[in-house]
Order: sequence, then C-alpha cells, then structure tokens
Amino acid sequence: MTPSSAFKIKTLAVSAALACAGLVGTAQAETTVRLGFAAPLTGPQAHYGEDMRNGLTLALEEANAKGIKLDGDTAKFVLVSKDDQADPRTAVQVAQQIADAKVHGMLGHFNSGTTIPASRVYNDAGIPQIAMATSPEYTLQGYDTTFRMMTSDTQQGAAVGVFIVKDLKAKKVAVIDDRTAYGQGLTDQVIAAVKRAGGEIVAREYTTDKATDFTAILTSIKAKGAEAIFFGGLDAQSGPMRRQMQTLGITQPLVSGEMTRSDTFLKLAGEAANGTYASLAGVPLKTMAQGEQFAAAYKARFKVDPGVYAPYAYDGAWNMIAAMEQAGSAKADKYLPKLANLKRSGATSAHIAYDKNGDLNEVAVTIYTVKGGKWEEVKTIVDSAK
Repeated sequence: MTPSSAFKIKTLAVSAALACAGLVGTAQAETTVRLGFAAPLTGPQAHYGEDMRNGLTLALEEANAKGIKLDGDTAKFVLVSKDDQADPRTAVQVAQQIADAKVHGMLGHFNSGTTIPASRVYNDAGIPQIAMATSPEYTLQGYDTTFRMMTSDTQQGAAVGVFIVKDLKAKKVAVIDDRTAYGQGLTDQVIAAVKRAGGEIVAREYTTDKATDFTAILTSIKAKGAEAIFFGGLDAQSGPMRRQMQTLGITQPLVSGEMTRSDTFLKLAGEAANGTYASLAGVPLKTMAQGEQFAAAYKARFKVDPGVYAPYAYDGAWNMIAAMEQAGSAKADKYLPKLANLKRSGATSAHIAYDKNGDLNEVAVTIYTVKGGKWEEVKTIVDSAK
C-alpha cells in the first residue's frame, strides 16, 4: 500500500467517525413518535382492519414527509400494529401490550366490542385514543381520553329508523342483531327511532357474528308479516342472510348499517343484493371535503380504491398529529387539551371538531341501496350534534 493510499483510507475513516458522531453535515436530530393501532387483521373482518390501517399509514407517511417538529426534534411517526381478532378478550391483552410499548397515542380499535374494554387500559395509562367504534357507550364512560373517527350509532340509528318508516313506508319492522356491542347498540337505536316514527317492532331475533344459517330466524319473521327487516351486524352475515331471504321468498327489503355497505356484501349476496339498503356514517367519498384528493392519494399508494373506513382513519390520525403539532409535543398532557379543542378541515369534513364527550360535532349519515349490483346513494343527512 502506498503512503498516499494509506492517507486516503485514514481520512475516509476519520470522516466517517465524525459523521457518526454528528460532527459532519447538517443532519437534524429525530425523535420517534409511536402511535398504537389495533383492529381485526385476520379472519372474516380483516378487510375492515386493513382498510383502516391503510388510511392511518397514508397519514403517517404524509406527516413524516412534512418534517413536523415535536419536543425540539423532527418527529418520525411509526405505527405499532396489533391484531385484536375482533375479540374483546384479545383486545384487552393487545391494549396492555400497546400501553407497555409506551405509545404516544392510540388509533383504534375498530369494533365497538373491542374498543370499549380496551379503552379502560389506555385511559389508565393516560394514552389519548381515537377509535372507529360507533357504539354510544364508548364515549359515555367519563374518560377524557376517548375520541371518535366516525359518527356514533345514536345518530345513525335514528336516521335509519325514520328512513324505514317514512321512506320505505314499513310500519311493521323485524330486527336481528348479532349480539356484539356494535350490532346490539345500533339495533337498539333503530328500534327506538322506528317507534318514535310510528312504526311497530313485530320481532327481535338474535344471531352471532360467526353464524351463516339464518333460515329458522327468517322463517319466524316471515310468519309475523314484517314489512322490512333490519340487521345489526357484519357483511359476513348480511350477505348470506340476503341470499336466504330470496330463497325463502321474502321480498321485503333488508336494511343494515355501515358494515354491510361493502364490496364484500355484494360478493356474498350476489344477485340477491339488489334492493338492500345500508346506512353509513358520513357522506359519500365524492362529496367529502377532500374526498377526491384522498382517493387519488390512496390508490396511488395502495393500488386499490379506498374502502368505507380508510378516509375516517386518515382523518383520525391527522387529528392526533395536528393536536401534537399545535402543542409542539407528543406528550399526552401537552397535546390532549389541543385534541379536545381541535378545529380543522380534513378529508371527510371541513368542520372537524369534538364535543365534551369526544364525539364529532358534525353528524352526517347517508343511506345507500344496491342497484345493478352496485351501491348507489339514496339520501344524505348532515346536521350538528348540538
């Protein structure tokens, strides 16, 4: 080796050591901000969880590109992701794992039945939580750490009940729920609204979120002369249910909630899907404040169109990030007051803000129906929760 070569190698080694020590260049210090996420990522509800996770991922990637400063350093947002299998017991275990990971905030869970028990873990740990869960009970527990990504079932159920009686002219209504916190909660609200609108509940039947055979339930309902059937539950059940209604010669409409408003329902129900109605908290993607921009960014990133929940997950993540940015900190005691008083324009609405319970101030519910194998908008109701 020549003296010249030796000198060059030594110089490079010294430069590398100085760079590692932060003495060369202008690299800025970076702090990792961990945001928890939990939802069903396996099993029949995995498509819900994946759609939600994609919306969160898009928001975090945008935030990282923005170079947000928190606690004096550039923030790098990372998602601590867990599969809760849509099971309440698993959700509590997952929640403890996420809390033990010292996350700075929680984005999830998805289901009401998993979110409610898990929320106690996050509240005890002082971790702010923004969940997709729509059951009213979630934000009525008295915790100052609970917030929503979507409209609650109180408003959605009220809109559906009135639609069944006033628009579908169905005075005799049968209801079925899957015994989950979501299914029971939404069905309870629909029953109350049907009665207020002058309708009658002629039957209330129960199933589970694992069932696929509804013949006995539907036969009983058929004998009671129901003019419409409401189902509170998942597309994995409403799809087969609709096919079985057709087989039994039940021509009355099936009405359901946002979990039925999916492509999965269309695939499972096949041609029998036509004439089904489903409500969805929020407005159609094309009429959202920044719906088209979000859809384009989502498809460019994931190569598929966004599902129902992705834009709400995206806004939920940005709500938390925006509160941190306003506070200049990822510490919960610093940004939680900013989150509670947040006012921002997002993808789903130009007027995102929370009430004292952590529910969204703006209430929006859209009713859809299936025509020609596709979901089409029937009517949209936008109002204030106040």
